[in-house]
Amino acid sequence: MSTAPEVTVAPATGRLGILTPGMGAVSTTFMAGVLAVRKGLAKPFGSLTQMGTIRLGKRTDGRVPTINEFVDLAQLPDIAFGGWDIFEDDAYEAALNAGALKKEDLDNVKDELEQIKPMKAVFSKDYVKKLDGTWVKTGGTKWDYAQAVMEDIKNFQAENNVDRVVVVWCGSTEIFLTPGDVHANLAAFEEGLKNDDPGIAPSMIYCYAALKMGVPFANGAPNLTCDFPAMYELAKETQTPICGKDFKTGQTLMKTILAPGFKARLLGVSGWFSTNILGNRDGAVLDDPESFKTKEESKLGVLDQILQPDLYPDLYGDIYHKVRINYYPPRGDNKEGWDNIDIFGWLGYPMQIKVDFLCRDSILAAPIVLDLALFMDLAKRSSFSGLQDWLSFYFKSPTVAPELYPEHDIFIQQMKLKNTLRYIMGEDQITHLGADYYDYYR
Repeated sequence: MSTAPEVTVAPATGRLGILTPGMGAVSTTFMAGVLAVRKGLAKPFGSLTQMGTIRLGKRTDGRVPTINEFVDLAQLPDIAFGGWDIFEDDAYEAALNAGALKKEDLDNVKDELEQIKPMKAVFSKDYVKKLDGTWVKTGGTKWDYAQAVMEDIKNFQAENNVDRVVVVWCGSTEIFLTPGDVHANLAAFEEGLKNDDPGIAPSMIYCYAALKMGVPFANGAPNLTCDFPAMYELAKETQTPICGKDFKTGQTLMKTILAPGFKARLLGVSGWFSTNILGNRDGAVLDDPESFKTKEESKLGVLDQILQPDLYPDLYGDIYHKVRINYYPPRGDNKEGWDNIDIFGWLGYPMQIKVDFLCRDSILAAPIVLDLALFMDLAKRSSFSGLQDWLSFYFKSPTVAPELYPEHDIFIQQMKLKNTLRYIMGEDQITHLGADYYDYYR
């Protein structure tokens, strides 16, 4: 008999709109992929909501449904796509320009992609210095732009006959910002919008507009976007879920897989050098030192939390961790992440591990966009609000309550996610203790 509290989940009836600020490589790869899966042309590899399973009860019970059988999630045919971008290209043209998918694959869903046209974006070169936007909102204060984004969401809902909406930030990395007075509470933030406070970046305007309307918001970039008191206050006021930040793909994904293994086996790490080359729009943006600083902060925190040098000073107390990102146009969307890891074992004898991950950033990120949208919609229908720590599985720099440290170990993150689904559906949590299968102490 389950002892989990009862959670009432509203049914996923009707259509779900997924809006992405930013219609570049990641978002168009996501849209094209979902459309291809809907047509039976591809499998949704990499998507936990579409291909993952979840164990219920004891191992001997044999209850292992797929997640989308176990939980009432929006179905792929019921999804409508939209978004904003600083360029006027429709989703087909944008996907061709991004180069993440082959033209022959895009042509299979060309008619549908051409119907997805971006709304004018909220944009300022003050926050993304390497891009020049031509399809942008002009002539107003930041408060006016927030009202315009809310109007865009309302119009999208009406024109596409959608019942619910989720916003997933897929835009570029903004310059590094730290919380200030304008972020301290909702009243200060709204006053800052009206006064064009420089501490308010475009991504914050999208987040504010979404939360004000009760629309869940997920931040896929390392920007300071929804992780400050004013947004927490607004999310609670409107009973809306938020989560972030920075999609966990590529090199950081590898770190959150490898580092837990080193700690589990008590193998020391003296150095971890990481370098990346990429040539897409994200690479161009990160060529600016201020945007790189935002990304660097996101990537550097992973090892320190997983390895816990304060608890294991002999193993990790003197680790040298360096991260580099280099813009290399010929690489396009196919990023290369190279790691040199210096480890040591018994009696301090040194060893090395080399990882050369020739990855496709948008291919890794696209299923994350889908899963986050579906899970955030589930959270809203379950009356969850505020920070959704259980979705840390998808982020390089998970946003958590101020008094907590973020959990980066991908295996702990996965357990937290699946246990949250069990909690929502009234099933018992699984601890993997296993003592009830054996007579350890009888």
